Amino acid sequence: MANWRDLAKEALLADGKIDEREVELVRKELFADGVIDRSEFEWLMEVKREAAAAVPSFQKLLFSAIRNIVLADGKISADEAAWLRSWIFADGKVDADEKHWLKELKLLADQVSPEFMALYNECQAS
Repeated sequence: MANWRDLAKEALLADGKIDEREVELVRKELFADGVIDRSEFEWLMEVKREAAAAVPSFQKLLFSAIRNIVLADGKISADEAAWLRSWIFADGKVDADEKHWLKELKLLADQVSPEFMALYNECQAS
């Protein structure tokens, strides 16, 4: 049986890039039910890591997904901070987009855990 996640990723990355048409297709499918879950987000991150290039709207889509997941209750818990840490450091570095996302999450959250603040400070310093 086909692995649909891998097949979809291969189709999106056939030319190595993520263009506007592909972003809209992904947005339509993943946000069709109004929410995105961690599994879907992790798939998006796999696509991001393997893409040679992506349009800015793909970065915005990723941040929308993060915001929906992490700020669902307005708070960033220790567990959510650990989850954020796992995907931020998955490639061994913190990029400018990830620093920006953390800053935005901090501003948008009603409450953040000490674990999130430790992650935030570590990433902003690097």
